[in-house]
Amino acid sequence: MAEDVTADLGQDRSLLLVDDDEPFVKRLARAMERRGFVPETAESVAAGRAIAQARPPAYAVVDLRLEDGNGLDVVEALRERRPDCRIVVLTGYGAIATAVAAVKIGAIDYLSKPADANDVTNALLSKGEAMPAPPENPMSADRVRWEHIQRVYEMCDRNVSETARRLSMHRRTLQRILAKRSPK
Repeated sequence: MAEDVTADLGQDRSLLLVDDDEPFVKRLARAMERRGFVPETAESVAAGRAIAQARPPAYAVVDLRLEDGNGLDVVEALRERRPDCRIVVLTGYGAIATAVAAVKIGAIDYLSKPADANDVTNALLSKGEAMPAPPENPMSADRVRWEHIQRVYEMCDRNVSETARRLSMHRRTLQRILAKRSPK
């Protein structure tokens, strides 16, 4: 059941969702629309920047890693065109350094995937006075480990030998881990 947050939204309810995971972004757009937002979606840095230039929204949720570049480029474009835009950076590859970079250039919060519409809404509408509540369903230790391995694997351009070397792990062990599905 979607909660009604329209009183907290104000007059401008425009929301830009930038994520290259098409099913996820469509699901999130429908859920945010039920919460009173007026969502517009983009699936690339180029499309997100174009919307930011043409129709800068009041709110934005931007995935950090997109096929054509870094979501922080969209955050910068939004900040240039609309400094009061409330931006949440969303990513499956959570890292403290990235979170700090996102907040430094203007994001108000940073959420790790899988984040649901309630998490996103709470982050977009938070006033920032109090510490956020801990997540109801935090990632398991196995999932955090798997996410880290995937991040390093991507940074090494999907080279198993180089990834294994950087993680101080045997190559065959890494191959077994990569062959399995992600843990919950």
